[in-house]
Amino acid sequence: MKILIIGGGGREHALAWKLSHDSVKHDIHCAPGNAGTANLAENIPMAAEAIAEIAAWSRREQPDLVVVGPEAPLCAGLADRLAADGIAVFGPGAAGAQLEGSKVFSAELMHECGVPAARSNVFTDAATAEHYAETLGAPLVVKAEGLAAGKGVTVCETLETARAAIRQALIDRAFGDAGARILIEEFLQGEEASILALVDGRQTVMLASSQDHKRAHDGDQGPNTGGMGAYSPAPVVTAALWPRIDHEIFQPVLRGLRAKGIEYRGILYAGLMIDSGGNPKVLEFNCRFGDPETQAILPRLDGDLYPILRACAEGNLDGCDIRWRPEACVCVVMSAGGYPGAYTKGDPITGLETAARQKDVTIFHAGTALRDGKIVTDGGRVLGVTALGATLRDAAATAYEAVDMIRFNNAHYRRDIAGKALSRTAD
Repeated sequence: MKILIIGGGGREHALAWKLSHDSVKHDIHCAPGNAGTANLAENIPMAAEAIAEIAAWSRREQPDLVVVGPEAPLCAGLADRLAADGIAVFGPGAAGAQLEGSKVFSAELMHECGVPAARSNVFTDAATAEHYAETLGAPLVVKAEGLAAGKGVTVCETLETARAAIRQALIDRAFGDAGARILIEEFLQGEEASILALVDGRQTVMLASSQDHKRAHDGDQGPNTGGMGAYSPAPVVTAALWPRIDHEIFQPVLRGLRAKGIEYRGILYAGLMIDSGGNPKVLEFNCRFGDPETQAILPRLDGDLYPILRACAEGNLDGCDIRWRPEACVCVVMSAGGYPGAYTKGDPITGLETAARQKDVTIFHAGTALRDGKIVTDGGRVLGVTALGATLRDAAATAYEAVDMIRFNNAHYRRDIAGKALSRTAD
């Protein structure tokens, strides 16, 4: 099958890697891809947001499936454009992608559908927002409404931090139009989990649980990032929680979307907070595979990926049989020093081959490029060093052993990926 993967990060490398392990050999293309996907696919020099160029390529090449990785092209209507040309596409149209593209749309839909979520209000005026924050009291959360590459959410432990976040978005316009409106939400206590579900318009098939690590530094300190690592499964998601997550969250949202005339096909990602009583509330929705959750989930998928993606795109998940390997998986993100702030590019990376030779280790490239035959840094999140293990403790140990073999200038990574899960178990 001819497959086009849109995007150039770790998620897209993981998708290409898993598809390359299907029982049927595929003709895989990535736009634009990275130094890692170059070993599995043909990289095409098209930006993920270049909708007209991608549509023209797809009309000419007639891929059997286009898999859209990032949220920006989905929110901009890439799936709609491809579907109009008769191209099978995995990913929702722009109307459904509002769940991620507009936090206001998402919050209003959850309220209408009775989905458990944080209380929130919307603001465009800084003074009014600051007054509300003072009334709500810290801790609280300030969110830019639109897409900000995972950096538009500020967890504010003090009112001073909240005022700074409000002014950053509404006065300094640090996020451009994405921060022209902000949400101020109550701070939810508990432990986070990521649940990704395949959606064919009406049915859901939930994937293995995982937990992301958004903050830049150990102990969940520092600014929010696109994600510094993930692991699967997440023990906080107990057997009793699975039906509740489907019945209380996914199904009401799908009914709400259908009531608005929106048929959602693709991945629907619910970022959840699980409180001390085991009750889930929604922190956010995403309209695509998570990054780095995908890197921790797909190595555990037992079987071919293409038939699942194709069935979802065609609106028919009936009889879809997904099996999971018993091993746990841990992905540690190595980032450029300074990320999510300013960082350098073009630094040589060494030790990749040695690390990749370790048993049960896979290196997913995120921000990398080939320069004069050498692999160099080319983004904030550079690599996702991923390992399988009989237990989470084994997987984490193996991943960190591989991390220690890799070098590039000012490399940064968290040392506590999977720490919350490991604190629950004695193995």
